[in-house]
Amino acid sequence: MNPDRPAGPRGGGALSALAHDGLTHVELTWIEKKLEHWIRFGRAAQDRITTRRTRVASFRPGAVFAFVRWASNDFGTIISRIDVVRAVAAGEPYTTLPFVRPGGDILLKIEGWPKVAQVLAAIDAVEAAGVDPCDAAPDHWRHVHNRIAGGHQPRPYTIERHRAWLKRREIEG
Repeated sequence: MNPDRPAGPRGGGALSALAHDGLTHVELTWIEKKLEHWIRFGRAAQDRITTRRTRVASFRPGAVFAFVRWASNDFGTIISRIDVVRAVAAGEPYTTLPFVRPGGDILLKIEGWPKVAQVLAAIDAVEAAGVDPCDAAPDHWRHVHNRIAGGHQPRPYTIERHRAWLKRREIEG
């Protein structure tokens, strides 16, 4: 270990230089018809292009975002996954997640295209209710995860439910 160099995360890549700024960084890649990582919703605090195929979206603590990963080979899709994640503050516990540094509070984790499509439909339904998905109650994303994982249809997120969440958040302050 070089004493003149500050200790940082293991590995390297686009995320290693950004490790200590208090933000959650998500490495996004787009190689058409091969590998696609994108943000479905969320308010990025920063967005930095690192190469013509890669960029890093960064989120403030508490921000909620959906991270979609898809990859294929010559025989078809090999991975389809969506995670709804809450960015964490320094010192908060978190779960590690590929391409996300340091990690986050995972509210929803779904794999397999049919189930991912259900989550995307649930996101569309939240937007149709007039709510930005990153403002929806975190419990809703846990509910969507549990219902889809159990083979059931999630309950819709209504404006009434959203108002109740806002009141609860106001009280818990």
